[in-house]
Amino acid sequence: MPAFPNAARSALADTQLRRNLAHATGTIRARRATAVAEVDDWERLREAGRAVKERTLRHLDGYLVQLEEKVTAAGGQVHWARDAEEANRIVVDLVRATGEREVVKVKSMVTQEIGLNDALADAGIAAYETDLAELIVQLGEDRPSHILVPAIHRNRAEIREIFLRSMGAYGAPAPADLDDDPRRLAEAARRHLREKFLRAKVAVSGVNFLVAETGTAVVVESEGNGRMCLTLPETLISVAGIEKVVPSWQDLEIFLQLLPRSSTGERMNPYTSTWTGTQAADGPRAFHLVLLDGGRTETLADPVGRQALHCIRCSACLNVCPVYERVGGHAYGSVYPGPIGAVLSPQLRGTASKVDRSLPYASSLCGACYEACPVKIDIPGLLVHLRARVVDAERGRLVPGPERLGMAAAKWVLAAPSRLAAAQRAGAVLARLLTRRERLGRLPGPLSRWTDARDAPVPATESFRAWWRRSHR
Repeated sequence: MPAFPNAARSALADTQLRRNLAHATGTIRARRATAVAEVDDWERLREAGRAVKERTLRHLDGYLVQLEEKVTAAGGQVHWARDAEEANRIVVDLVRATGEREVVKVKSMVTQEIGLNDALADAGIAAYETDLAELIVQLGEDRPSHILVPAIHRNRAEIREIFLRSMGAYGAPAPADLDDDPRRLAEAARRHLREKFLRAKVAVSGVNFLVAETGTAVVVESEGNGRMCLTLPETLISVAGIEKVVPSWQDLEIFLQLLPRSSTGERMNPYTSTWTGTQAADGPRAFHLVLLDGGRTETLADPVGRQALHCIRCSACLNVCPVYERVGGHAYGSVYPGPIGAVLSPQLRGTASKVDRSLPYASSLCGACYEACPVKIDIPGLLVHLRARVVDAERGRLVPGPERLGMAAAKWVLAAPSRLAAAQRAGAVLARLLTRRERLGRLPGPLSRWTDARDAPVPATESFRAWWRRSHR
């Protein structure tokens, strides 16, 4: 992926994308505002959610040990993965042990993060997405562009074309007379997925929350596909980041009020599924929980940056962000797009790549994301913090960049009155040469990055220093 500025420039040229995003995010914002206005103590709920997350991360090691003990006592098995490679190897080995060659999946950001579908495909195992939006992305050989609505960049006409073109290659084909009516599109997806639900012996799920006091896993969703994945297969493999833990059911209650209102604008999620280990006559016979670090421990070590681990993946920050609304999720080059992705991805992946170094700058710092965040993550503050980290890393480069050279030159000029006076005289000469122009236009080379978005004014024909000398002889 290119760095954010280049990717965003391409996205801005796609007028259909901008129309799709504006319509979708505007609708979600309106629904969220209505749902939040119904709650008298919304700010107290936000503060409670923030406090629980902060307390949990302070004692995360203890809660993770408690979680493992409870899951094991309930008949489940816990696996620990340091990184994406180890997590993928664990899941592939677990699927192979069942003898199956296909799995059904309920939407999981963390499996996107580790690239699980590709790892399964390399092992000869087919993974079928069952969330409607994820299904659209998979059939279209696309990438998710939103945390909650991965296919937000597609409209109904585009979805119809994808179903007609690709659905038959993955299973039951779409009806030949399919139109773009939402009910008919949903019915086509339902018929396509039904055979997979009834046939699959293995399911892979994500996790919204993990309750340490009982070892319970929780998934919230709106379509019922999660309930099918979590109950019908014989083996269930759940993959979760270690930050998903909450200490108790009482703490979970807070997030089950915050999450639906912030994400879909609903009072509660239509489907809230919880499971604790295995039961002899109900649900999967084998349950495996894969706990992923994947850079989270390093993020936790940063007293400022660890706030990003509070995220409950509601996507509220995306829906209010003026940058995301205009460029979409693909421009971020990350599974986690929008403001939260701009502060989470550079910490989980580091800032070695151009993409990750550019993400902290993918924001206007307007603060709308902080106001919308249900757990009060100070995303603008984190963006500034990470920008400083990127600058500090740049200082260690053997070849200084244009910005660093420019700042060094400015420091040298401003350090001596005589050098500043000489620079002002040179500016006055340039101004007299450009007397008929109000602005310089697009500057050459690296300076063009500044003038692409701003007007560069013509220097004054007389500096303050020169005016003072002339007026106060």
